[in-house]
Amino acid sequence: MIGNIIFIILFLLISFFGMGPVLLADGTFKERMITLLVVLLLYGILIYIFYRWKKKNKSKD
Repeated sequence: MIGNIIFIILFLLISFFGMGPVLLADGTFKERMITLLVVLLLYGILIYIFYRWKKKNKSKD
């Protein structure tokens, strides 16, 4: 239960601090796309870690 809450909080933080600069920044298009790629990479890493964690803890439920 606490693990799910932690992952939700991390997901929301990445969304707020990651997508904000992509959508609202006054940088160049290239800078915004680089930021978008980094944010998508962080989403992918977080989802992968969450999947592995859920798979590992499945037997304990």
